[in-house]
Amino acid sequence: MSSGFSIFVIVGTILNVAAAVWLLVWMRKKRGESQVTTDTTGHVWDGDLREYNNPLPRWWLWLFVITVVFSIGYVVLYPGMGNAKGTLGWSQKAQFEAMQAEQEKKAQAMLAQFAGKSATELAQDPRAIAVGRNLFANNCAACHGSDGRGAPGFPNVTDGDWQWGGDPEAIEATIREGRQGIMTPWVDVLGPKGVDDVVAHVMSLSGRTAQGGDAAAGKAQFETLCSACHGVDGKGNHALGAPNLTDNIWLHGGSQDSIRETVVKGRNGVMPGHGERMGEARVRLLTAYVLSMGEQRVAQAGP
Repeated sequence: MSSGFSIFVIVGTILNVAAAVWLLVWMRKKRGESQVTTDTTGHVWDGDLREYNNPLPRWWLWLFVITVVFSIGYVVLYPGMGNAKGTLGWSQKAQFEAMQAEQEKKAQAMLAQFAGKSATELAQDPRAIAVGRNLFANNCAACHGSDGRGAPGFPNVTDGDWQWGGDPEAIEATIREGRQGIMTPWVDVLGPKGVDDVVAHVMSLSGRTAQGGDAAAGKAQFETLCSACHGVDGKGNHALGAPNLTDNIWLHGGSQDSIRETVVKGRNGVMPGHGERMGEARVRLLTAYVLSMGEQRVAQAGP
């Protein structure tokens, strides 16, 4: 905190403690020999129920004294006076870091049993899958869903359709380093009619027909402008993160309106890298779990 705010906290703390001490002294003087009087505060309820103006009992006063003494001891030992760290040097941050280090030590002992194994090997180990499932729930489910089936703008990791490649090495690289997929807007280049034509051609690649637009004209535009990333056949390019447009699996929606919006406005998708935060062992276990999700999908689909 700033020095000015630190001074504000210090002055406020001292004034509060001083006011509590003054109140205790004042109440003690007022109590005198602790005679019980018949003076009232003037408050009357139900016609005859009056509040007497007697001093507090001594045991109650001593509770306040103990509170004041405790507060003075606290601000001496612990942070409580602005930027002063206290004589014990304790802080929430230091305690949290110590607890985190202790938990990481235990985690590393648990992760040691999976050392030296590839993601493919770990995908066949139920213990590794259980750890990977927890890692996915804590780090990935917010975007990809607890079942890994994603949402508009967030890939489905169970369907076998991979924008950056679905082999174990590619998935591990995606988790470790993150990805950024960018498609520029094309409306200024194509114009409104050109957009409709390209959309019609893109929909034809997955066996569908668009309402409006000339698919043949769109094909020529596509081969000139879009094939550099998506390929002439529209099957994409893992090296560039360009999606396959022929399989009717769509990251941002496959309706005509959604495809048109993609062509007009472009897309910009970012997945942050998790390698630095999670470490190699956790990244590999997470990779193994993602691989197992795809295998489960294939098994459920049957022959």
